Amino acid sequence: MEEGEYESVLCVKPEVHVYRIPPRATNRGYRAAEWQLDQPSWSGRLRITAKGQVAYIKLEDRTSGELFAQAPVDQFPGTAVESVTDSSRYFVIRIEDGNGRRAFIGIGFVDRGDAFDFNVALQDHFKWVKQQCEFAKQAQNPDQGPKLDLGFKEGQTIKLNIANMKKKEGAAGTPRARPASTGGLSLLPPPPGGKTSTLIPPPGEQVSVGGSLVQTAVGPSSVGGATVSWPQPRPATTATTDIWGDFTKSTGSTSSQTPPGTGWVQF
Repeated sequence: MEEGEYESVLCVKPEVHVYRIPPRATNRGYRAAEWQLDQPSWSGRLRITAKGQVAYIKLEDRTSGELFAQAPVDQFPGTAVESVTDSSRYFVIRIEDGNGRRAFIGIGFVDRGDAFDFNVALQDHFKWVKQQCEFAKQAQNPDQGPKLDLGFKEGQTIKLNIANMKKKEGAAGTPRARPASTGGLSLLPPPPGGKTSTLIPPPGEQVSVGGSLVQTAVGPSSVGGATVSWPQPRPATTATTDIWGDFTKSTGSTSSQTPPGTGWVQF
């Protein structure tokens, strides 16, 4: 089955009336007031179908679905479907019996919304037909279509507002200033009213007191209520007779040298 051979339903209205219309004497159009609106010739269901590019207006029986009349529509608006000049609910359609015979009849809808749907269904179908024809022409001649030109014309300029962009970038990318640090460790000042503690070096190290170097004594100390014994350094001597050393026999020793364990320095 080729494309366009299947039949699709565009619109279905359950109630429509058919009228016999007099011949049109002039080209001014049809008027529904000239019909016998209170005496329709037939009443039933209307169905609009499409097969390819042609739409079909079918008048069918409500119960059995038997076809009463059919109007092929190959163009809209056109001679196959015309609106009357005095109402939006009535139309004139051209029916065919398949043997070459044609006749014009009038149809009318009780509800104005049904008449609107009938009109829109035909408009949408032929709008689609027009688009399909344009696509087919473009496919056959792709070079003849309009080309998109994005180049600047002669004398054409463009203006860019970069000031706001710079402000936004600067606000987002400017790093915050960090406070200057005196070293890897920042010391906080003591709390108000507190006593400044004196840092006591471990025993055995030399400290400066009054401009002279003094070696701290080695002895037990108390830290947090517990007694901690610092290791006692070995004095620089050449004697090996005693662990503390014989200061009278040591070379380079003087009588003023303070023996270990007695030279505590208070701070």
